Amino acid sequence: MRHRLEIQFARFVLLAFSIAVGGCAATPALKSGVDSAGFDASVRPGQDFFQYVNGKWNAANPIPAEYSRWGSFPKLRDDNLVSLRQLVDDIPANSLPADKDRLKLKTFYLTAMDEPALERNGTTALSGELDAIAKLAKPQDMPAAIARFHLIGVPAVFGFSVSADAKQSDRYAAHLRQGGLGLPERGYYLGDTEDSKRVRAKYREHVAAMLVLLGDSKETADAGAAAVLAIETKLAEASKTPVQLRDREANYNKMTAEQLAAVTPKLDWKEYFTTLNIGDVTEVIVGQPKFFERVNELLASTPVADWKAYLRWHLIHAAAPYLSAKFENEEFHFFSEELRGVKQMQPRWKRALGTLDRQMGDALGRLYVEKYFTPEAKQRMDDLVKNILVAYRERIETRDWMGADTKKQALAKLEAIMLKVGYPKEWKDYSSLEIKGDSYVQNVLRSHQFEIRRRLSRLGKPVDRNEWGMTAPTVNAYYNSTMNEIVFPAGILQPPFFDPTADDAVNYGAIGAVIGHEISHGFDDQGSRSDGAGNLKNWWTAEDRAKFNAKTEKLAAQYDACVAVGEEHVNGHLTLGENIADLGGVAIAYAAYQKSLAGKNAPVIDNLTGSQRFFIGFAQVWRGAVRDADQRLLLRTDPHSPGRFRTLVPLSNVQAFYEAFDVKPGDAMYRVPEERVEIW
Repeated sequence: MRHRLEIQFARFVLLAFSIAVGGCAATPALKSGVDSAGFDASVRPGQDFFQYVNGKWNAANPIPAEYSRWGSFPKLRDDNLVSLRQLVDDIPANSLPADKDRLKLKTFYLTAMDEPALERNGTTALSGELDAIAKLAKPQDMPAAIARFHLIGVPAVFGFSVSADAKQSDRYAAHLRQGGLGLPERGYYLGDTEDSKRVRAKYREHVAAMLVLLGDSKETADAGAAAVLAIETKLAEASKTPVQLRDREANYNKMTAEQLAAVTPKLDWKEYFTTLNIGDVTEVIVGQPKFFERVNELLASTPVADWKAYLRWHLIHAAAPYLSAKFENEEFHFFSEELRGVKQMQPRWKRALGTLDRQMGDALGRLYVEKYFTPEAKQRMDDLVKNILVAYRERIETRDWMGADTKKQALAKLEAIMLKVGYPKEWKDYSSLEIKGDSYVQNVLRSHQFEIRRRLSRLGKPVDRNEWGMTAPTVNAYYNSTMNEIVFPAGILQPPFFDPTADDAVNYGAIGAVIGHEISHGFDDQGSRSDGAGNLKNWWTAEDRAKFNAKTEKLAAQYDACVAVGEEHVNGHLTLGENIADLGGVAIAYAAYQKSLAGKNAPVIDNLTGSQRFFIGFAQVWRGAVRDADQRLLLRTDPHSPGRFRTLVPLSNVQAFYEAFDVKPGDAMYRVPEERVEIW
């Protein structure tokens, strides 16, 4: 079983480095981990390292028709779907498996795969929700209607959740946030670019088409689509931008129940919370108070008929992927084809497994870990993380821009980081989740309600520090600021990210940089606002924060200069946290790799030095491409920079890269030393 590791440097420093040094003698027998077949030798490393390492791989691996992007992450996710399919196929359908979770997974999957039943059922499973909408008679009915939607995972009007309090991180608190939009962000409603205008027009057509499929006449559907767009535009006007939403202090506004009622007198919160069945709510953390002022205005001014159209649209939008082909196809047409440039829908089995992972991820993850994740892989990953944490400590100690008081707090935070690798200590209990063979969409709605009620029941209770925010098969990793934890699911611990049979250099460059990236989130422009206990609290001197901000602004400017598609640039402030983490990740991982050599020279493998293999391993992680339509969407909404610039910009700031590949003035990646940024 996986154990929670509270990092204590004094205990593991000697162990970590003895493991690393002891491994050096065996390194030549290991494979390099470098995919040299993917190199584009026509390009010099200092001109375009991304193209040099990945050019032939990208050319030989075009984006599949069912995806909007392709590369290391999506390919590994796609490979994992094959593994997950085998696991589910192996569960017997007609006899009781060893545990009930397996039976629920199989039943859920079979309802997703039963296309004749989906066509027969149509929207019958939604009749209860549709009837409730039809009975709305006055604005005062809206709070209960919104709450019912929130209980089944339909994000109408605004968002509500129960999660850790950022300023009292050991307790769960109630949170309200902006929401209620069908389009990805406010700019699509308010922007005057040709792309925004085109998307708005297509969106209105799509909403109308879905309402027609729901049974409305064309005239009624057109009027309904106009009402939906009008309501959502008003909500968008009062919404913060993606950049503004990154400011954690500005989006933390704790209010008493009385203060919230004063902001929104037209919204009966007692009725809302009673419908959610969470008892008395005495205080709420309101992310965006101005947004809720707008909700209050809309409840007073918008006809109930318009709200009915809005709610019917959001219900069918949420349910469409689990209904008959006509709903699925129309949903795919707008949100995948129009918005992201996807050419064709994924096969049903892939879509079904994606649903299982979202709705019963721990049950599926338990099967995945049992078959595919070895204790040896977990142990080597634990050792890598420990080495990188030690290197991070040394980096903090040597920062000449940071004073002694701030360093002391930073080191305390680093030492308090919790490490989670592979899978949770305890799997989620699905015994009260009802999964039947009657309806795919009802299974989805029941699983939504199961999970939402589980989370709501935590209000006011101590935070469960064993809980995971990703499932074990997930190809990703994360840092959680209120937990001060770094988490690496089993799904990402595979090549090209992590290969237990490969030489250390590539593993440090790939998964090592991912580890360093996640740790660096604790010290990026927003993560650095929490202390070691996870509380949103200033632990910086004013002078040190000013020096830090000067460095991060310089980094933001580097990314602002990157042109991603057409004439559209990366937004250096939207992506700032991830950019800081990318730069810190590769720098720290390289320092840890050098430390692991204990003064010895790394072996030359495949005619490549250890340093060269390290940076190639880093670049291999970001190989791939994105469709232009999806890239435009990501530039507006995604806090991550495009993979090409996640390679080029960090490395252009790292002196060791210059030395490894003899990068000189005149090379495209060369920056004069005074223009380079080093933070962590």
